[in-house]
Amino acid sequence: MSMRTNLLIGLGLLMAVLVLGALTAVLHPAGPGFGFWGPGRLGGYGPALARPGLLGRGFGLWATYRGPWYATGTPITSPDQAQTAFQGYLDRLGNPDLALDEVLEFQQHFYVAVKEQSSGGYAFELLADKQTGAVFPEFGPGRLWNTKYGHAPVWAAAVGQTTIPPERARELAQQWLDANQPGSAAEHLDAFPGYDTLCITRNGQITGLLSVNVSTGQVWYHAWLGPIRGGPPSGR
Repeated sequence: MSMRTNLLIGLGLLMAVLVLGALTAVLHPAGPGFGFWGPGRLGGYGPALARPGLLGRGFGLWATYRGPWYATGTPITSPDQAQTAFQGYLDRLGNPDLALDEVLEFQQHFYVAVKEQSSGGYAFELLADKQTGAVFPEFGPGRLWNTKYGHAPVWAAAVGQTTIPPERARELAQQWLDANQPGSAAEHLDAFPGYDTLCITRNGQITGLLSVNVSTGQVWYHAWLGPIRGGPPSGR
């Protein structure tokens, strides 16, 4: 094969990669700092499931956010700045029924749960990227398991009705912790549409979060958060 033929083949492959990248950016926008196969800071989901489930590990494009996101344009360095950024996201949604709960600071992101003022229940979870100032719905359960505010209606239709009560969700979460983070406890359950999120505590301090699907019993550890910074007591 001639050098010219090899060059033409190489250029053709390069063009194909560039076109694929452009199509990905259009069809699967994820905001700054996110790669083709999902958020770059996930660091792997780890042993995410308490038992074999419908999706398993390695969610790929399912893990990327496909909706609007809010960006402050500047890094977020304090809980107060995160609170302001989260409120800006809610203001952009234009739903006066939604309100912020307590902001938690982790190594990679700030986190907050959003509540419905009318029902008193939780609606969804948000993250704020410290470096870019981008605010967006949390990865994982908040996008795939949230049956009211999530971005995967096919999944929401597939999981069916709620079958797991909070007490059982705590048991499943604790079983996962006993196997993967011995010495940690699952506490302070917050019920979201389609799943529950619990605080992981050690020695009375919050160290992380995990969620339990209330239809399937799957457990998903929020590995993308990193260690908590100045974690509040387990009672929040």
